Amino acid sequence: MRLITAIIKPFKLDSVREALSDIGIQGLTLTEVRGFGRQKGHTELYRGAEYAVDFLPKIKLEIAANTAQEDAVIEAITAAAYTGKIGDGKIFVTQLEQVVRIRTSEQGMEAV
Repeated sequence: MRLITAIIKPFKLDSVREALSDIGIQGLTLTEVRGFGRQKGHTELYRGAEYAVDFLPKIKLEIAANTAQEDAVIEAITAAAYTGKIGDGKIFVTQLEQVVRIRTSEQGMEAV
């Protein structure tokens, strides 16, 4: 099993969710986060005063998938979140050792 974590632009959430649904992903966890990478933030003007916005709003998606789905999930996220501009995001893949569904005590892929 794999835990696929994707950091994407907020306005791309609906297209990414639809792409994941199209390939059979039934669930994910979403967190609203803030951060920066090469995009570095920007300056804004508020009531005549300029200030720096160092951390930009992003969406963090976490998807537990079996190893066979890994490439399809990555491909779906990449295609749906792509804008071609800096700040499109990143995808991290980690090994998922164990999953347990609390309500039924199911383990492994049955719990996902």
